Amino acid sequence: MENKRQELIHALEEKFISIDQNTDTHLEGLLWAKPITYWDYIQPEALLSLQIQRTTLPDEMVFIMYHQINELLFKMILWEIDQVSLKETIEPTFFAEKLSRVSRYFDMLSSSFTIMGDGMQIEQYMKFRNTLTPASGFQSAQYRLIEFSSTEAINLVDARYKNNLPSSATIAELYEKLYWHAAGTDHKTGKKNTLLRLFEEKYKTYFLDKMNHYSSCNLWTKFKELPENSQQNPELIAAMRHYDYTVNVSWVMAHYHAAEKYLESGNKKAEATGGSDWKKYMHPKYQRRIFFPSLWSKEELEHWGENI
Repeated sequence: MENKRQELIHALEEKFISIDQNTDTHLEGLLWAKPITYWDYIQPEALLSLQIQRTTLPDEMVFIMYHQINELLFKMILWEIDQVSLKETIEPTFFAEKLSRVSRYFDMLSSSFTIMGDGMQIEQYMKFRNTLTPASGFQSAQYRLIEFSSTEAINLVDARYKNNLPSSATIAELYEKLYWHAAGTDHKTGKKNTLLRLFEEKYKTYFLDKMNHYSSCNLWTKFKELPENSQQNPELIAAMRHYDYTVNVSWVMAHYHAAEKYLESGNKKAEATGGSDWKKYMHPKYQRRIFFPSLWSKEELEHWGENI
């Protein structure tokens, strides 16, 4: 026991010396430190104070909390992706492990849509959604970061423009053709609606910076920089494919079916809160969002998102 204590003290001294700190000062500080508690560490009071309703309808609280849970999971996903993006030398096993974690988070997101899909009265939703207009889940900045960090920007370009863009297209030019602009732009006039305009006022500069950052370290680029034998690793390929399909088909379609239940519940077909043609915006067979295109066969690519 005494030897173990001496080893710990020696290790602490080495740690504090390496950062020009006095070990005795830090040890004395422990005398006055309070014991850590769950509520100090997790901050549940702060977390649970963030649910602010805009209406008197009870099921709006379900809607708020569900989307906040999504944002927390998005943060977890970005945390894992960045461990790959920022790592100089990557082993296939490490890469696959991180992708498996991210896929599990998205699997959880996909299965969780029943919370919202079956957990709100349609009558209540169709009322409080009008109070929330023009806000939309479309405006999740973290989800856009997940896309930027997963693949090259050209793979996020609207399918209608992808083949006509020059190889020299800049990040700014690619940004203007990203698939999700379709949900906020009148293609007859080119005018951006309030949903997209407000989103860009807050995040466009930030997005362009992040697109530039991830252009050299997104998951797809990192994969293609691996040695040839690593790129042929079956475990890694399986993890890449699973992640790609989970994000761009399974999760999207779970969201699609939840939206379908509410927006097509009445005699009059409703628009998404942002006013978009939500079916063509969301369904993967139209936008064909594919992070890792070379890992899929020609037939798989041609039928992407069909028969779901």
